[in-house]
Amino acid sequence: MVDPMTNTVSHKRVERHTFHHLPNPNHQQQQHQNHSSAPSITHHVPKYVADEMKAAETQPPKLVRMHSASSSQPVDHALKETSPFLGGGRVVGGRVIRGDKTASTYDLVERMYFLYVRVVKARDLPAMDVTGSLDPFVEVRVGNYGGITKHFEKKQNPEWNQVFAFSRERMQASVLEVVIKDKDLVKDDFVGVIRFDINEVPSRVPPDSPLAPEWYRLEDKKGEKIKGELMLAVWIGTQADETFPDAWHSDAATPVDNTPATSTVTRSKVYHAPRLWYVRVNVVEAQDLVPSEKTRFPEVYAKVQMGNQVLKTKTCQARTFSALWNEDLLFVAAEPFEDHLVLSVEDRVGPGKDEIIGRVIIPLRSVEKRADDRIIHSRWFNLEKPVAVDVDQFKKDKFSSRIHLRACLDGGYHVLDESTHYSSDLCPTAKQLWRPPIGILELGILNAVGLHPLKTRDGRGTADTYCVAKYGHKWVRTRTLIDNPSPKYNEQYTWEVFDPATVLTVGVFDNSQLGGKGSNGKDLKIGKVRIRISTLETGRVYTHSYPLLVLHPTGVKKMGELHLAIRFTCISFANMLYQYSRPLLPKMHYIRPFNVMQLDMLRHQAVNIVALRLGRAEPPLRKEVVEYMSDVDSHLWSMRRSKANFLRLMTVFSGLFTAGKWFEDICMWKNPITTVLVHVLYLMLACFPELILPTVFLYMFLIGIWNYRYRPRYPPHMNTKISQAEAVHPDELDEEFDTFPTSRSPELVGMRYDRLRSVAGRIQTVIGDIATQGERFQALLSWRDPRATAIFVIFCLVAALVLFVTPFQVIAALAGFYMMRHPRFRYRTPSVPINFFRRLPARTDSML
Repeated sequence: MVDPMTNTVSHKRVERHTFHHLPNPNHQQQQHQNHSSAPSITHHVPKYVADEMKAAETQPPKLVRMHSASSSQPVDHALKETSPFLGGGRVVGGRVIRGDKTASTYDLVERMYFLYVRVVKARDLPAMDVTGSLDPFVEVRVGNYGGITKHFEKKQNPEWNQVFAFSRERMQASVLEVVIKDKDLVKDDFVGVIRFDINEVPSRVPPDSPLAPEWYRLEDKKGEKIKGELMLAVWIGTQADETFPDAWHSDAATPVDNTPATSTVTRSKVYHAPRLWYVRVNVVEAQDLVPSEKTRFPEVYAKVQMGNQVLKTKTCQARTFSALWNEDLLFVAAEPFEDHLVLSVEDRVGPGKDEIIGRVIIPLRSVEKRADDRIIHSRWFNLEKPVAVDVDQFKKDKFSSRIHLRACLDGGYHVLDESTHYSSDLCPTAKQLWRPPIGILELGILNAVGLHPLKTRDGRGTADTYCVAKYGHKWVRTRTLIDNPSPKYNEQYTWEVFDPATVLTVGVFDNSQLGGKGSNGKDLKIGKVRIRISTLETGRVYTHSYPLLVLHPTGVKKMGELHLAIRFTCISFANMLYQYSRPLLPKMHYIRPFNVMQLDMLRHQAVNIVALRLGRAEPPLRKEVVEYMSDVDSHLWSMRRSKANFLRLMTVFSGLFTAGKWFEDICMWKNPITTVLVHVLYLMLACFPELILPTVFLYMFLIGIWNYRYRPRYPPHMNTKISQAEAVHPDELDEEFDTFPTSRSPELVGMRYDRLRSVAGRIQTVIGDIATQGERFQALLSWRDPRATAIFVIFCLVAALVLFVTPFQVIAALAGFYMMRHPRFRYRTPSVPINFFRRLPARTDSML
């Protein structure tokens, strides 16, 4: 156990509490019973594997220290550093001390052992029905856990090629049974069985080649050979096995005989988000427009639709049969391009009544791509008036109307599909602009403890949880562990890192696709963790237990803890240092920037597209999961966030306020010795001004070197006190969780509107005061007050003459000594310059 340490960051004490595990006799007895009831599978396992399994059992993860800054939050919400047994070795001080000589690609998770059964196919199965047909399926059972394959109708030589994985921790039998049955409406008929002694099953550790399946003769219930053979492969492996993601898992099933889980929605998968492009359509003009009424000039606008995105130009009211807009309309598209650009010119005939003059359909595949700001050549398109509404099938009458536009796919931008504060990817869309990766990010999702049940099944609370990790275009999802408040995932994933100023997000969700009251059909959020890559040391293994803190309408709540292992490995140190000198976003964001409204609209569309595409995968990554991981609601108004941001701003300026208070004490001579020393130092700097900048930079260098000893040894985590989530008013929380637009009563909305007006009134007053001071500076030379300006002009002339004949060092020394003069030479009233400035006029007199 590592001794607790005290750490100081920004002159604040950091508390680190050491926790010692006390033995629990009941718990130890229960563990002993569980291990004794489980079958031993180490008989034919290599010695180093058996030793590792024994070490993993006898050496549970140790809690090294708990990090809780005194300025932050309760101890229960603090980050806990652990020392688990990973990949054959104990993690101590960020380094893995290996217990064996074998190398493993899964060195950031605990090795979990599974009994794998691959059911390939069968042949020469006996007929069971009177008609001589057979509807076979296979049931694989180990104790109370069992999974079944799909059944085939009237087929005696079926092929399944399905893998089953039984967790060693949940094994309660020493015999594996593979049973072939005949599907029937009333009761499934027994066909044959194959039994295996689990103690005799061989082991396989990648990179060994897959175990070759063999043909096994079926037996009846008495153990006698019968007609029919089944091709199987049975072995003991770990989660590093290539069949692990697609296998049916016993820990994702309910422990009831012959009751398999819905494996489709419980599997672990890796998703790749679609490649997003910005589509820029510059609508220039339209000519030879022919309205339905020949007696009037049309009031036209252009409407562009791409999928569910619809944008319009301004209405042109020129008294001609042509229209000029020259407006840019922006959309988001995803590869492969399935949508079309449908551009129509519409005439506003009356209030709420528009008439289509013509339309043109442009396939998105035919639109030109660009990776810079080069000019795209414009094109003229003939407008065709559709008769039907369908885009793909409509009759058209050709008119002489035409439209002038330029369209392109902008690949020089990074399509923002997440909050800019937590971006996990900053690369442009065009791959030819990508730079080589600077490092590798490895994440081990170990386990979760103390998860709160969010739904009920069979009259009791249950938790069917899985984790989702997002970084860049790669999303990963662990398998769902059913009815387990302390699930052990032990799955490891890897990403390429292109920029250190990016954030990894890991979320925990409750799978609501398996049934249970309170689910509402949507996967329920349990909590998430954010880890910024730039805060990680290179090569260090971070093993921490992160509190899952979620804000509910009733307040902040800890939903459990998530245990993670993280390692960032640098590939090119020079490239990583060079990244700190490059712009955060691709240069197109600075050459042709978007305004705030456009960015919000495009980000909303990008999130919808990503959610739609990932929702079409198998298993689907649902929309509520994508939105929660992407922080889609981070831009909405919240009184709590406003207070938190204001206090963050005050914290930023707290150093300046402290320096001002210190200088005030110097001026008031509260400590005469310090004041005299400051006078001497100031006199030296005034006489040798060339030493000012070297002194400042040397001082910052020494502070940085001194703070290196007290640098943070752990990644930052969510803080309830900084977020103002501990003492927030219930009505403010209810306002934050309100929908947009609001769904609350008019009286409640009116009360909140009045409160917002009160807050905005104070902000308005502060902004007005700042504007007043600026206008007074302008009034110094504007002759708005002729006497004040004359005084100031004469003062400037005298000051110029005095400064010309007097050395600068003398002026600076006199000004400094005057500012730090003794209190007996001071007056309680403001000084003459301040009185003169406050009498200057401002434009407040012109305000209504």
